[in-house]
Amino acid sequence: MVVAPPSFSAARPEAIVIGAGIAGLATALRLVTGGFAVTLLERHAHTGGKIRTVASSAGPVDAGPTVLTLRHVFDELFACARERFEDHVTLIQQDILARHFWSDGSQLDLYADPEKSADAIATFAGAKSADQFRRFNSRTTRLFQAFDAPMMQAPAPKMAQLVPHVLRQPDLIPAMAPLSTLRQALRRQFSDPRLAQLFGRYSTYVGGAPHLSPAILSLIWQAEAAGVWVVQGGMHRLTEALTKLVQSRGVHLKRDAHVDRIVVKEGRAVGVELGDELLSADTVVYAGDPRALATGSMGDDLKIVAPQTAKLPRSFSARVHSFAATPQGLPLAHHNVFFADDPQAEFDDLMAGRIPRDPTLYLCAEDRGQDHPPPTLERFEIISNAPATSTFTPPVDLDRWHHQIMQRMADMGVTMSPTPTAATITTPQRFAEMFPETMGALYGQSPHGLTASLKRPTAQTPIKGLWLAGGGTHPGAGVPMATLSAKHAVEAILSGQTSTSTSAQTAMRGGMSTA
Repeated sequence: MVVAPPSFSAARPEAIVIGAGIAGLATALRLVTGGFAVTLLERHAHTGGKIRTVASSAGPVDAGPTVLTLRHVFDELFACARERFEDHVTLIQQDILARHFWSDGSQLDLYADPEKSADAIATFAGAKSADQFRRFNSRTTRLFQAFDAPMMQAPAPKMAQLVPHVLRQPDLIPAMAPLSTLRQALRRQFSDPRLAQLFGRYSTYVGGAPHLSPAILSLIWQAEAAGVWVVQGGMHRLTEALTKLVQSRGVHLKRDAHVDRIVVKEGRAVGVELGDELLSADTVVYAGDPRALATGSMGDDLKIVAPQTAKLPRSFSARVHSFAATPQGLPLAHHNVFFADDPQAEFDDLMAGRIPRDPTLYLCAEDRGQDHPPPTLERFEIISNAPATSTFTPPVDLDRWHHQIMQRMADMGVTMSPTPTAATITTPQRFAEMFPETMGALYGQSPHGLTASLKRPTAQTPIKGLWLAGGGTHPGAGVPMATLSAKHAVEAILSGQTSTSTSAQTAMRGGMSTA
């Protein structure tokens, strides 16, 4: 006789997520909707991680990421909780992706419509350059489509899988330009050096220099070409919305909660220590820079996790200036770039560990590109690339550098009133202090070298029950990629839970079967 087994109902599994940046919030949301009891720990008083603000007389000013691309990643995140992204934040799609300025007075807008961009480039640099752009756009579209599934959407891409994928589509090889750097490929692509400089800037989106980054990074252009959105009120509204949503779903959020150690017993993560408090869990997700684990700052048992992050070069950091002022001069879009006169000198300085003497400046006019005119007093964020650092000591050149930057902006046709002070500049040293063991690097490992993307840690670690998410892991840096890393981690966790539950049910059935 076979006795039917009782229905299997395991206790609700418990998960701890360390870090409430975009990846930690996305991880918590996916886990709680997947049936976990989730505790989300954040060492700062605010959620959002690098998506943060500073106070100003015009309200909170973003002091971190400002560009929202790959909207489908966020649509999918909210959909996993049966919510609509647009019901939680107000999104405004931008016709002008970015406005670009050079010191010779030339100016170029790029648009969401590629033909509109081509027309603008024809006016800017001639019909030949417009045709070169069309070929560039076609090539990068091909690359983006070819590598989305086997790279970004794959939880753990391997060279052994990518090589056959490329060989099945041999026309990808010249498009990839595997033996070229991004700078070399762009110089062949564009006869106008300003366009090569512009599209080479995309390597800085992942913290690298175009003369050292692989040519395939040109596909980053397609992330913007697919659409750029402004989050009304600022990017911090995105993490505020996610914070409210995870709490409404039952996630227990603890701010000002510094994790001293991840507890490992017999090769398995079983919880965390917060001072004298011990929190236990079935699953632990570390949603910060994995270098903090590899250096042993959360316990010597963790040094076997992502050991490459303690050895490989770090990405660039930045000096980020957030302030309120009334602008005068050039018309500004939401996203603006003021290019250096000598781009190679800028990257030579960065690679030598120096603050660039002539940096390219990104300026986000946070109140532009909205469905209403900007106020008299506007919010601005200026980002300038800077080298990573191993020190917390404040730089001594900040006032002088700030004056230089303001003068550079004035020389290019933009002045601010009142003139902002250096008090609201976030330096690499400050980033290093806020995010320990990162060296202030904003994008994790350096993207330099053809196989750099394959050297990033993936979600799974050698320690059972411990998983990784965040911009320091695969698929890489940036708000959409960090959000996607949460999907990879949680899908792997839920897959493991399903396997465990199935095994348990099978064992129960076997144990209750009698002849």
